[in-house]
Amino acid sequence: MAYDLEEQEQLATLKAWWNRFGNIAIWALTLALAAYAGWSGWNYYQRNQANQAAQLYDELQKAVTAKDNAKVQRAATDLTGKFGKTAYAQMSALAAAKVAFDANDLKTAKTQLQWVIENGRDAEYKAIAKIRLAGILLDEKSFDEGLKLLAGDFPTQFASAVADRKGDILAAQNKIDEARTAYQLALEKTEQNNPGRQLIQLKLDAIGGAPAKNVG
Repeated sequence: MAYDLEEQEQLATLKAWWNRFGNIAIWALTLALAAYAGWSGWNYYQRNQANQAAQLYDELQKAVTAKDNAKVQRAATDLTGKFGKTAYAQMSALAAAKVAFDANDLKTAKTQLQWVIENGRDAEYKAIAKIRLAGILLDEKSFDEGLKLLAGDFPTQFASAVADRKGDILAAQNKIDEARTAYQLALEKTEQNNPGRQLIQLKLDAIGGAPAKNVG
């Protein structure tokens, strides 16, 4: 009998608790299940997006090898349009820009590079796009636009490349003192064993510059 009474008290307590908090508990459980389902669904979506993007990027790479500019541009457009938030989109736009440039399709090359600058999620990819686009603008004699692209902050590892490109633009403008300063900075930021140092030094010598001090 004591057991029955104790059991009845527990049931009464449980019933009272349920009457007071039952709806809250149901809502909390529902929200927890919905959150878990949403999280699982989002992870599945992300994996699916990445897999599709990887397959399309593989097709783009094959087109790059075949030097098929039209196919490369189609694949890159699909990637940036459908999978713009993936790293594959940034890589595809940079690859498509290079192929377009080699095909003398400068308008398309500029468009692809501009996409990376405006939509890229990684500072490194955006830096590469800015430096390459500044090179095209140099060829087009759009010097001020090129220098504007190279202004602002860049990841540390791009300091030499940025200074070198600035030197090219300034030299083309016949701003020799400023170009010399830029080339000297590029040398200072380039490691001693980097083969690119020789070209920078040649450009510096061509405008009557002096070697940068050895900071290594």
